[in-house]
Amino acid sequence: MSRPIGSAAELERRRRLAVSRVVDDGVTPSQVASEQRVSRRSVDRWVAASRAGNRKALAAVPHPGRPPKLSSRQERIVLSWIAKCPTQFGYPNELWTGARVAEQIRKHFKVDFNPRYVLQWLDVRGISSQKPRTVARERDDREIARWMREDWPRILKKRATPMPASC
Repeated sequence: MSRPIGSAAELERRRRLAVSRVVDDGVTPSQVASEQRVSRRSVDRWVAASRAGNRKALAAVPHPGRPPKLSSRQERIVLSWIAKCPTQFGYPNELWTGARVAEQIRKHFKVDFNPRYVLQWLDVRGISSQKPRTVARERDDREIARWMREDWPRILKKRATPMPASC
């Protein structure tokens, strides 16, 4: 049988219910195992632990998963870098990329992260990846303003005049 689904607290509640059904209600371990969708052996272990006075054997044991690669202090340091300009770290422009953050983490803490994971990691912490708006080198704001002031009204005026009826 596969591992039951549920939080540690839910699994503990189910173990305690299984023991109660066997010990207090007189239901057979096989029936309880079938009801709870667990192995008969598990029910026998829980009942034996309970009868031996080992109630801790039924307690919730959270499975936190893999420990983080960075300590909370290191995370704060990484986040403080984001508040600074990347040029202070020797980069040619003011754009923090996942690759750059991963490179700094590797350089300072000797920990490897995939750059795409770094972007997800930052997103979870409320920092979205952004690119600076690109502006054409040839852009001339004064010429654009002049065009909007002089040429655009003329174009609109031409468009507003009715077209002559053809044939």
